[in-house]
Amino acid sequence: MANLNITNILEKMTGKDKDYRYMATSDLLSELNKESFKADQDLEPKLTSTVLQQLEDASGDVSGLAVKCLAPLVKKVGEDKVVDMTNKLCDKLINGKEQHRDTASIALKTIIAEVMTPSLAEKILVCIAPQLIKGVNTAKGAEIKCECLDILGDVLHRFGNLITKDHEYMLTALLSQLGSNQASVRKKSVSCIASLAPSLSDDLLAKATLQVVQLLKNRSAKSDITRTNIQMIGSLSRSVGYRFGPHLAETVPLLISYCTSASENDEELREYSLQALESFMLRCPRDISPYCEVILNLALEYVSYDPNFTDSMEEDTDEEGQEEEDDDESANEYTDDEDASWKVRRASAKCLSAIIVSRPEMLSKLYLEACPKLIERFREREENVKMDIFNTFIELLRQTGNVTKGQGDIDESSPRWLLKQEVPKVVKSINRQLREKSIKTKVGAFSVLKELVVVLPDCLADHFGSLVPGIEKALNDKSSTSNLKIEALVFTRLVMASHSPSVFHPYIKALSAPILSAIGDRYYKVTAEALRVCGELVRVLRPNLEASAVDFKPYIGPIYNAILGRLANQDQDQVWQNSISSSVLVCFCGASASTYANFMFSQEVKECAISCMSLVVSTFGDGLQRELPACLPILVDRMGNEITRLTAVKAFSVIANSPLRIDLSCVLDHVVSELTAFLRKANRALRQATLGTLNSLVVTYGGQIGSSSYETIIAELSTLISDMDLHMTALALELCCTIMVDRKSIQNVGLAVRNKVLPQALILIRSALLQGQALQALQRFFASLVQSANTSFDALLDSLISAAKPSQSGGLAKQALSSIAKCVAVLCLAAGDQKCAATIEMLKGILKDDSASNSAKQHMALLCLGEIGRRKDLSNHVHIENIVIESFQSPFEEIKSAASYALGNIAVGNLSKYLPFILDQIDNQQKKQYLLLHSLKEVIVRQTVDHNGQSELQDSNIEKILALLFNHCESEEEGVRNVVAECLGKIALIEPKKLIPALKVRTSSPAANTRATVAIAIKYSIVERPEKIDEIMYSEISTFLMLIKDSDRHVRRAAVLALSTAAHNKPNLIKGLLPELLPLLYDQTVIKQELVRTVDLGPFKHVVDDGLELRKAAFECVDTLLDSCLDQMNPSSFIVPFLLSGLGDHYDVKMPCHLILSKLADKCPSAVLAVLDSIVEPIEKTISHKPKGDAVKQEVDRNEDMIRSALRAISSLSRISGSDYSMRFKNLMNKIVSTPALAEKYNSVRSE
Repeated sequence: MANLNITNILEKMTGKDKDYRYMATSDLLSELNKESFKADQDLEPKLTSTVLQQLEDASGDVSGLAVKCLAPLVKKVGEDKVVDMTNKLCDKLINGKEQHRDTASIALKTIIAEVMTPSLAEKILVCIAPQLIKGVNTAKGAEIKCECLDILGDVLHRFGNLITKDHEYMLTALLSQLGSNQASVRKKSVSCIASLAPSLSDDLLAKATLQVVQLLKNRSAKSDITRTNIQMIGSLSRSVGYRFGPHLAETVPLLISYCTSASENDEELREYSLQALESFMLRCPRDISPYCEVILNLALEYVSYDPNFTDSMEEDTDEEGQEEEDDDESANEYTDDEDASWKVRRASAKCLSAIIVSRPEMLSKLYLEACPKLIERFREREENVKMDIFNTFIELLRQTGNVTKGQGDIDESSPRWLLKQEVPKVVKSINRQLREKSIKTKVGAFSVLKELVVVLPDCLADHFGSLVPGIEKALNDKSSTSNLKIEALVFTRLVMASHSPSVFHPYIKALSAPILSAIGDRYYKVTAEALRVCGELVRVLRPNLEASAVDFKPYIGPIYNAILGRLANQDQDQVWQNSISSSVLVCFCGASASTYANFMFSQEVKECAISCMSLVVSTFGDGLQRELPACLPILVDRMGNEITRLTAVKAFSVIANSPLRIDLSCVLDHVVSELTAFLRKANRALRQATLGTLNSLVVTYGGQIGSSSYETIIAELSTLISDMDLHMTALALELCCTIMVDRKSIQNVGLAVRNKVLPQALILIRSALLQGQALQALQRFFASLVQSANTSFDALLDSLISAAKPSQSGGLAKQALSSIAKCVAVLCLAAGDQKCAATIEMLKGILKDDSASNSAKQHMALLCLGEIGRRKDLSNHVHIENIVIESFQSPFEEIKSAASYALGNIAVGNLSKYLPFILDQIDNQQKKQYLLLHSLKEVIVRQTVDHNGQSELQDSNIEKILALLFNHCESEEEGVRNVVAECLGKIALIEPKKLIPALKVRTSSPAANTRATVAIAIKYSIVERPEKIDEIMYSEISTFLMLIKDSDRHVRRAAVLALSTAAHNKPNLIKGLLPELLPLLYDQTVIKQELVRTVDLGPFKHVVDDGLELRKAAFECVDTLLDSCLDQMNPSSFIVPFLLSGLGDHYDVKMPCHLILSKLADKCPSAVLAVLDSIVEPIEKTISHKPKGDAVKQEVDRNEDMIRSALRAISSLSRISGSDYSMRFKNLMNKIVSTPALAEKYNSVRSE
């Protein structure tokens, strides 16, 4: 029946009436688009011929519909019919009538776009490629040639790699067209060759490049032909990327020569040359390195190239603003339609941008040479070029932010410091742009200022006053667009948030009026941004409550009224509610756009209004007593609206935290009731915000909240305490503590907590996942609970001790036992000295019972004694140290470890008594030295964390400690050496002047173990926080890090770990050493055959790689350096050969290499793109690797992890612009997509 229907349609399509033909063709299109449609063999020829016939219909509407029919038709008929159609259309294009040529061209492009299978694509290529080439070579008219080139370009772009045998023939034909007399043919030929280039072999690519270069060397050629050849060079490099690198030695000097020697009127020649150089910078970052400085100088020279205009203003002056504006107007009066010099300046700006983006190591040089030039060119007379200058400067700022993230500007050669020196010039030049009439210019100027504030947050303190008129004008001027207002407001908000309030006090009067006026703007984005700025303005007006440098009272009323107008606007709520229902009915109509706009208004503006009003109330509440009864109910109402609920909850937190203790009596009960209900909501962010807000309300208004409300809150809190969400658990426990501390006299509160929350807390404490903020909150919970009404200390202690008992499924994890011990300690201390002493005696009794069945209790008792001893002096308990040290004899390792921990922590509580005891035991008890050293480590580590204890440790016998530690540096046991190294490193933080020289002397020790211990000690001494050791370390660290050259691999690995720690915690210590250290570090990433040995195990041999751990550490160090010292590194020199080697190395090395590759793809995409083909091979092997059939589960899991890690790297590579130019990478992606198992994993890692 379906085919009969189609036959009827086809008959109508050949009728005489054009309306019938149109309707029939439309019906055919509908049928073809049905998934169920399938043509039989008899129908196919008739169907295709009729559609082809309709393409020549006299009615344009009919032929247009026929073209649309081709797209679904390609998928519904056999491949032979598709090939036949393309053959006929190609013939019509070349030999057909002129009036049908356009239609045939569009039809061919439509068919090619719909071809998906390689087999069909190859058949089409074999069929039409020779015809198209013939058309290019023999057609008389330029129009036919252009159409042939256009279609050929489309085909080659998609399927060029399918007909490699014809590449040479095609390339020869296309290259010959570069000398055509018609500019349009030359332009299309360039595009077509660029489409073919990615699939060309290296030999053919070299042939094409050589031929173009030879043409360029012919200086007598016509200028048009020369320009085309330069365009061809640029297009080739953009098309093949890094593969063009080997040809730069020939092309770059030629292009620079043409650029500098071109006649004054040949601006396009310079433009094309600069565009090609820009492409080289981005696509061939490694091979272009020798020419970077020359290209930089060339771009700087031509960025101000303007031979037809002389600017007499050498220096900007700000004395008379009006005069400058007149000067600008007179300068802009010069126009010359034939002047094309702006193209050169624009190309130069983009070339500079390419240098900035691709060469992070040149950043300091760019600030010295390029930055002043760019600032000078802000006065560019051509607006489009000026935007490119602005964008280039913004790229410079962004690159500075990326490279120097987390670094200071103390070094006078650092990019941040150099940028800071240019700030006055930037502001001066930008001020001039803000006075211009052009809206586009002012938007660009504010964009520059925004980026400047982001990179240097406190840089405008001395210059803000000069920018105020520009901000005022942008907000007040009737000609200002919404875009300009938004940019001005965003900049104002950023600068207010990042500078001291006192900077803005002189300008509040000037700024407040336009900001408040913008709140009433009709465009919701302007309103929302103005409200955000208003929030910053509130903080500026009254930064603290004690005293204010500015009289803020006159501004309270206008600010409050402006915000209230937006907050209380019910009309938009009603519009939104109506839109919700109507949008369901008209989702395919234009009304959906207005629905979305209404939603955006309701969401963004109201959220900003709520946040801003909360700031106003919390800051100026003492001056708004009359207004609060009207304002607060509106905020409560917004809690009932799902759109604004979360923001309203946060708003009440801000108000509750105000030192003014705002009177909330009119809404408090309602707010608490609503918040309690929110604790049951599924929205995690809402529950988190609710817990924080309730905590603030209880602290400030606890006495006004009823007992029943507390019981309800506590009941809800018990459901949130779980190790499934530790952050939520911490917040819930914090609120519980706040309630107990604030309302501990209310018996019902204590009872509710014990019945509802305590059982959940005792389950939580057994979790191995418990740590950090949640663990601290749980400790405070037990300390608060023991002090609440009618709560028994003994019952709580028994509950905790019982929680430590092993379950039927086995003992508790080490982390769980540690958590219980910490909670026991804080519980004892909170209960008072008497209860604490009794508990300690009970724990001592457990230790004295040496029955074998008592080991779990002894383990717990030791941990508890250690935690209590760290917090409290236990010297009143006679011989406790002897009782603890007796546990060193236990047959159980966990008890010996716990005893070591306990002894060290007990010593922390009273150093003068217990530290000499530990040192004496280390001297006399050789068999217990390892455990005693751990005890000593606990003492030293605690002293460096607790700065109050440092003097006590210094007064102790520190010389004896050092002598003891240095004696153990050469120990054969690695565990002992690691403990010694950590102790030395931590003591170095306390006594750097004594330790650093002593460690330095030992870097030349003949014992390798000593040298390695010294390097690890330095690692432990480099911590994130500032320390007095930093100044000494700055001049001495090179001695320690140069151990990376040591002959012993263990010493080299220790030095690499120290370098990695320094790069992470204090990169400024090592930046100056990196030029010397990096080659040494890279050398550690290479497989060294002398470290690979074969162990004969009888039936089989086992290969042992002693250098594996060193290589892994080296790659992890590089990963850290990429985060902190990117400006000192040249990624291209690391990727080849070192990263490539790592990608094919052992599993443990591949994992960090995949992370490095992902990071480089994000931070230095051009460097990765330059060697993408080489990277594909080792990664493809990794994702194709399959474990042996007899592999154990652990090996299978490791292989899965490795594949997922490689796929993450591939995902990062796929996001690089231009990665699709690599045929190998394209084939790899096709392989992943076509392999179900890999495709599933790939989609999974992309969604992470």
